[in-house]
Amino acid sequence: MSQKQALVPTGCLRAALNHGNFVLVSRDEQHQPMGISVDLARAFAKAAGLDLDFVEYDRAADVSASADRGAWDICFLAVDPKRAETLDFTQPYIRIDGRYLAGPHCDLADAGALVAAGAKVGSVEGSAYTLTLARQEGAEHLVLFPTLAESLAALDAGKVAAIAGIGEAMAHEAAKRPGSRVLSPPFMEIRQAMAMPQGRPEAARILKDWLAGAARSGLTGDILERHGVARSCALMPD
Repeated sequence: MSQKQALVPTGCLRAALNHGNFVLVSRDEQHQPMGISVDLARAFAKAAGLDLDFVEYDRAADVSASADRGAWDICFLAVDPKRAETLDFTQPYIRIDGRYLAGPHCDLADAGALVAAGAKVGSVEGSAYTLTLARQEGAEHLVLFPTLAESLAALDAGKVAAIAGIGEAMAHEAAKRPGSRVLSPPFMEIRQAMAMPQGRPEAARILKDWLAGAARSGLTGDILERHGVARSCALMPD
């Protein structure tokens, strides 16, 4: 089997994008996808000599749930044991903090105090941080919402004391909400990787080798810096 046949059974590389993580994916003025995931997909497609299409989703949960439907060839998600049941992950290429955003009505000092108090915490169902928090102390106090917008609405209405999310996204939302603040320390380190559906070992090997080379060459760091993320967030392969 040729490299092209292994990677693209449909003849075109289809990259799934998760618009629930604006650190990695956003849209330009023409409403076209842009960001770290987009640039990595384009770089991989170019290196492999493949045409590229994007398959766009609103949430990480929608990407992972469609892994067995043949809708896409590669994706960009945080590594998690539950997701690894259906996805073959590369080594992570970037680390991002998971943090709590406390509302102005919450006077708890830090993340530890929030959990110890048994306060209600909103989180987006199916997200990497929700999957992690569901395995940690305080899981019984999680309140799940379909989208980040709905969890933010609950925070603004005082229905939850805080919400969980990606650190940079939480800082962005805190700046729009007087009296709210991002709590320390982070409750997790989110390690983002590329992945493809299980059962394609040759294609998975090609992807893993390419991403490891991109990290060692500095390409990954260049892409992060291009989108305002510190080069120090890039992870080197083992």
